[in-house]
Amino acid sequence: MTPASEAESRPLVLASASPQRRALLERLGVEFTIRPAGIEEVQQGDPQEVARENALRKARAAYVAGAQETILGVDTLVALDGRIYGKPADEAQARATLRALAGATHTVFSGVAVIADDRERVAVAQTEVGFRRCSKELIDWYVASGEWHGRAGGYAIQGVGAVLVREIHGEYENVVGLPLATLLDLYPRLL
Repeated sequence: MTPASEAESRPLVLASASPQRRALLERLGVEFTIRPAGIEEVQQGDPQEVARENALRKARAAYVAGAQETILGVDTLVALDGRIYGKPADEAQARATLRALAGATHTVFSGVAVIADDRERVAVAQTEVGFRRCSKELIDWYVASGEWHGRAGGYAIQGVGAVLVREIHGEYENVVGLPLATLLDLYPRLL
């Protein structure tokens, strides 16, 4: 077996328990295992750098020296006017986040880190998401759905959260949680 074909046959390890990331990789027909990385995430700073750093931390935490595998770490966050909106802790925080995003255009950043062949590669995808103006009733309805739980920015575009969105500019899958085009640009041997 040549070194190139050995690298191509290396198993992919997703350093995340995200069901959205899992579903996107499954849609591509990519075989992978899951090794969630329990790391302390950076919460403050330049949103693009925070996404990049957290993705790298996740990939590094899942990396096993000498293992013949490819590690994928991803971190997705929502930012508006430089402020990061992470996963709301409770319904009150989810409402406050959605009120802040309503009627505005925010940016979804996803850091994508790949460790393969003892080499780290990192990229950051950026998608602009314009929210419609949201009434208190719409926000209350969405929060009551529970879909906000565990979601950066408190919404899921691939679910009923789509009703909050007026437009997007950039990779849709980035907003879901794994920018596939960016991943393939970074690591074309994936397919």
